[in-house]
Amino acid sequence: MKIFLLGAAVGYVLGAKAGRARYDQIVRTYRKAADHPMVQGAAGVVRAKVGEKVGDKVPFIRPQGRNGHRVGQPTVTRA
Repeated sequence: MKIFLLGAAVGYVLGAKAGRARYDQIVRTYRKAADHPMVQGAAGVVRAKVGEKVGDKVPFIRPQGRNGHRVGQPTVTRA
């Protein structure tokens, strides 16, 4: 347990040193990759294959948009 806590502390410090700029860079890179048409196509194929195997056993969950809201739902903005 002590080793885990030490590792978590070291990871926190190193992550904090990397800073917000690096975090934003990682998020931008992830979003660019996730929004790429080839990735979207592959995800659709995977969803279809899983749907064939699983069928109606698992309820369908709609993907979330970038702002965390469900896709197709209006976004509430505050003035």
